[in-house]
Amino acid sequence: MKYSVITKNIFKIIVLFVVGITGGIFADQILWPYFVERPLFLKYELEQRPIYLTERNEFFIQENTVLQEAIGRVNKVVVGIKTETKTKKILEGNGLVVTSDGLVVTLASLLPKDSKTTLYLDGKAVTPRLIQTRDDLALLRIEEENLPTVGFGDFDKLKLGQRVFSVGVIFKESVPQKIVNEGIIRYFDQDLSLIHTSILDKENLEGSVLFDVQGSVLGLNTVDQDGKITTIPIFKIKEFLGF
Repeated sequence: MKYSVITKNIFKIIVLFVVGITGGIFADQILWPYFVERPLFLKYELEQRPIYLTERNEFFIQENTVLQEAIGRVNKVVVGIKTETKTKKILEGNGLVVTSDGLVVTLASLLPKDSKTTLYLDGKAVTPRLIQTRDDLALLRIEEENLPTVGFGDFDKLKLGQRVFSVGVIFKESVPQKIVNEGIIRYFDQDLSLIHTSILDKENLEGSVLFDVQGSVLGLNTVDQDGKITTIPIFKIKEFLGF
């Protein structure tokens, strides 16, 4: 008799365990999805967790697609620059096409006096003419027409943490190649003279161009010895150009 009672109790426990598991699965897979769509529950904005995950994934996919499209639009406005100084030293850097009739802005440090400069426009080598320099900016002209251009960003609307990307040209075995990097705006100098980003790059990217994710120009980059990229803001470049 004793063993019979024990057996019955064990059987009851097993039955309760199976019923509990079955009930949990039924509630999670059938009852809960059904009730959250009822009017009584909708006013409390109850949502199933998989919806949030899907929305996040879709957001990241859309953001990355926007970035890729922006890079495609601005790719050709960034040019490579190679300069041979009078001491035969080779300087490499970048510039930005600012008008369709051949004006290019770059860093004055890439164009020391009495040097010979070659500009690489989408792989094509051309000889630029120096128009003017001021502070660390220089304006060049090349004899080209119908060049691609992009719009300038609004410096006053830039925010800390805003996503940005840079495009530059590096010379691998003397062949110009485009290079892209991305990051965020970390901070601004107190006098707003520089934009500091999280972008790090050991490549020679002096004069590369910083863009927002819409593809608008935010400025020209300088690179320190640690590879940290800071940017001369677009409002300074516009003042230099007289725009």
